[in-house]
Amino acid sequence: MSTFDQATAERMLADVFAHWIQDLHLAIESLSPEGAVLRMPFSERLCRDNGVVCGQALMSLADTAMVFAVSSAGGAYRPMTTVDQTTHFLRPAASTDVLADAKVVRLGRTMAFGSVTLTTVGDSRPVAIAQLAYALLPDSK
Repeated sequence: MSTFDQATAERMLADVFAHWIQDLHLAIESLSPEGAVLRMPFSERLCRDNGVVCGQALMSLADTAMVFAVSSAGGAYRPMTTVDQTTHFLRPAASTDVLADAKVVRLGRTMAFGSVTLTTVGDSRPVAIAQLAYALLPDSK
């Protein structure tokens, strides 16, 4: 099993994800065999007309964080696709960075399952919680 470290994860962020995900300027805060924590810096560009970070940005953050959590748990990135994502929005996020704490619940040979808790910096109350499932694909290379 190869090592999935910070440098590998940062290269993956630049090489694997769509350009619009890269435009979120996500930062990898931590990686462990159990999961990953990503930070999405606050930007007015991510807000609805009322100054609240939009649900689409929050769901993208959760989905992306879980890809890193699965990769970290497995020791390496492998192609995967989201099969299901259920997100519950609990309170607004405005004028602050958002953290995604992604935990792998089960990592199998062909499927992975996890949960993500989104919080704002300096406030441990959840902004949203998400449950995700991924199909793990064979490496096409």
